[in-house]
Amino acid sequence: MSAQKVSVRERDQTTRSRQNAATMQANGGAQHSTKAKEFSLGDYLNLTPEQQETYLKMLILTVSCIMSFSTRLFSVLRYESVIHEFDPYFNYRTTKFLADEGYYKFHNWFDDRAWYPLGRIIGGTIYPGLMVTASVLHYILNTLHISIDVRNVCVFFAPLFSSLTTIVTYLLTKELKDSGAGLVAAALISIVPGYISRSVAGSYDNEGIAIFCMLLTYYLWIKSVKTGSVYWSSACALAYFYMVSSWGGYVFLINLIPLHVLALIFTGRFSHRIYVAYSTVYVIGTILSMQIPFVGFQPVQTSEHMAAFGVFGLCQLYAFHEYVRSKMSRENFEQLLRSVVLVLGGVGAVVGAILSFTGKIAPWTGRFYSLLDPSYAKNNIPIIASVSEHQPTAWSSFYFDLQLLVFMFPVGMYYCFKKLTDGNIFIIMYGVTSIYFAGVMVRLMLVLAPVMCVLSGIGISSILSIYAKNAEVPSESAGPDSAKKGRRGESSYWLKSEIGTAMCCLMTVLLATYAWHCIWVTSEAYSSPSIVLSARGGGGDRIIFDDFREAYYWLRMNTAEEAKIMSWWDYGYQITAMANRTILVDNNTWNNTHISQVGQAMSRPEERAYEIMRELDVDYVLVIFGGLTGYSSDDINKFLWMVRIGGSTDRGFDIKENDYYTSSGEFRVDREGSPILLNCLMYKLCYYRFGDVYTEGGKPAGYDRVRNVEIGNKDFELDRLEEAFTSEHWLVRIYKVKKLPNRSI
Repeated sequence: MSAQKVSVRERDQTTRSRQNAATMQANGGAQHSTKAKEFSLGDYLNLTPEQQETYLKMLILTVSCIMSFSTRLFSVLRYESVIHEFDPYFNYRTTKFLADEGYYKFHNWFDDRAWYPLGRIIGGTIYPGLMVTASVLHYILNTLHISIDVRNVCVFFAPLFSSLTTIVTYLLTKELKDSGAGLVAAALISIVPGYISRSVAGSYDNEGIAIFCMLLTYYLWIKSVKTGSVYWSSACALAYFYMVSSWGGYVFLINLIPLHVLALIFTGRFSHRIYVAYSTVYVIGTILSMQIPFVGFQPVQTSEHMAAFGVFGLCQLYAFHEYVRSKMSRENFEQLLRSVVLVLGGVGAVVGAILSFTGKIAPWTGRFYSLLDPSYAKNNIPIIASVSEHQPTAWSSFYFDLQLLVFMFPVGMYYCFKKLTDGNIFIIMYGVTSIYFAGVMVRLMLVLAPVMCVLSGIGISSILSIYAKNAEVPSESAGPDSAKKGRRGESSYWLKSEIGTAMCCLMTVLLATYAWHCIWVTSEAYSSPSIVLSARGGGGDRIIFDDFREAYYWLRMNTAEEAKIMSWWDYGYQITAMANRTILVDNNTWNNTHISQVGQAMSRPEERAYEIMRELDVDYVLVIFGGLTGYSSDDINKFLWMVRIGGSTDRGFDIKENDYYTSSGEFRVDREGSPILLNCLMYKLCYYRFGDVYTEGGKPAGYDRVRNVEIGNKDFELDRLEEAFTSEHWLVRIYKVKKLPNRSI
């Protein structure tokens, strides 16, 4: 029995040995292929090709989101967690109030610290989307026992939403072309300087959330147009409502979407899908937008919204026109159409004229006029023209903020024109209009950057798709027949594979230089908070100037709680948020007359300025002076705007800009300067005691390092004000207004 078992075992071993030998012999010529399969990650993880592609897309998108967040942290790593610029301080202050007191008190908050003696109703004069979102995020984190201060939520808010913007950009571009173009566009927008400029850590402003809302609305609009679904259209209306609650730039959306519908009507592409999509978005979006107190009835009363309303009415007429035409004969229909057009056109024109004349339809605002006519604000509204971000964009700024995208943008436009769809028509219109507006106002570079990334993503993806295929060498294992079929199916040209490889290498180099440029611009230009300044020393080390926070802390600790501070409007938000003191004007700039009074006080001699300061109950005057350190954004360089705004109202009729120039038409602070300039209040507050200070070796005392001249008026004293505080580097100077002396009996 045992002998029989042994013989069976030997036969099995012999059979297995023969099978192994046969298998090795059969696979001897395919050794390399077996090794490749053996080390394939997809086979090792037991993934199908579709699953591998999905995981690769998720990996690229995740890396893009991480890059989007991390590249915006330079300011935190260098300067600590601090709020940037001016407007973000107001947003932080209101967010902290909302988180501490709740929405009801926030909505009804009357701020007596701003615009003394007028005050400001906060809930009815802001777009609350930013504050509400940050407060909800703060609440959720603390509910999950992740203790974090409101200020840190505000600091990291914009980088977080930039990561979400990266995802939405991928979805939008995928709807327009494919997932490959979407991944390229997501990678481009994650580090583009034009968007980073308003979304670095600490830049807690409306634009940080508004770009996400805008692209989300556009993505859902494209989905609505493609499907004609009420579901997607309602989602688009909700996204539009979120946009309206976050930024005043929503007017751009509510004019671009109707313009897209109008283009589809004129090109014969209007369909039931477009009708359902636009009607749903307009009706629901308009009703929801009117729930924002600051917006109110503007969507049905102002000229900026009339295009959307007109296109909505046109859609109804067009749909009714198609319905009636299907029910009538051609001759009767044409006769009826002519009669209806004449009657409705005449009635509409008369009604529109009456409503405009009676004020029921408000005219376009000054900001809107300044977009259509770049010279309008300079000639009519100096307060708008004085803001640096409202100036026309220099050509160099396009390359500085967009780099490679400037050249790839037309390529993406070409491929969109090559295959016109409803979605491609929309993105073309978005690109053309945003280029115009970005050229008129440098601030709107922010609106241009996303569409640049989308169209450049389409262009780069199309180029790589074409030339990557050309660079592929037909596999020998596929056999000569398949290679011949491939050659017959595709056009061939000289050095096809080499040219394809060269183009792929060129695009790789261009994308690498784009990444390097974006990181450098972000690090050096857009990651420096205005409240903490820095400079390079002789040895290359970084020198920090913390004069602003030093001065605000001094105000908070050394002045009475009810003290009123007069300064130019640029610093109003920072003084209220950091010094917790009452200010006369701030960055809201809603009351031109009140700002004009401050400009008049700064532009006039000390005696006349004192009358205005007593009228406004001013206790302290704060000025910014950069003559010692070389800080060019000081009040002397802004002074001409104070003159223009001060002279733009009736009380400032005697203030003429030409009086502050020399006879040759120059603005100078040296001995050749205008006597009116050398004796005005702003000049004296900035240069008080400066004539005794030596700023550079080999230069006389009182040498201004910004204007590069020796000041012209050194020997003067202040009669009605006294110096209260000067920061370490003389950047911030604070003066106390003297009280009137007791009258003698």
